[in-house]
Amino acid sequence: MSDDKQPQADPAVEAELAGVPDELLEKAENKLDEALDRLREDLEAAKQEVLYAKAETQNVRRRLEKDVADTRTYAASSFARDMLSVADNLSRALDAVPVELREDEKLKGLVAGIEATARELDKVFGLHGITRIAAKGLPLDPNQHQAMLEVPSADAEPGTVLQELQAGYMIKDRLLRPAMVAVAKKGE
Repeated sequence: MSDDKQPQADPAVEAELAGVPDELLEKAENKLDEALDRLREDLEAAKQEVLYAKAETQNVRRRLEKDVADTRTYAASSFARDMLSVADNLSRALDAVPVELREDEKLKGLVAGIEATARELDKVFGLHGITRIAAKGLPLDPNQHQAMLEVPSADAEPGTVLQELQAGYMIKDRLLRPAMVAVAKKGE
């Protein structure tokens, strides 16, 4: 029934109400109108609660989807952090081999094997979104670099990274390990 149509009175009900004083009928109508108004308000409040509940459910679903995506993306962080020491040791092993020993026929195979292993590890890191942080020659970035010492320098601007003591890495957009660096300070 639309709001602009008045309900039709039942003739039997009208006959019974004929003897009831108008004052009582008016009070009854007022109470009925008040009850209808309360019901409409309750219905509107219930509609609002349902809308809020739907919105909250949708927000929880979105948060859960984001958490699941983050978990997938960063689940390997702990393992990757542990693998960084392997990369460091391979790098140290290659750096420790003097140039004259690299030319020695007996050691060429060993050096080539270590280099191939280091390349393969870098390739696997790349496949999993693990990248090395650039440091040398750049200004110190406290979000990616950890200054371990300051070195007086007349050539470089103060705050410039002069030397990388240990490589830093990111996994996707998160810091896995800061680069430990030596930073230039004003020369004396």
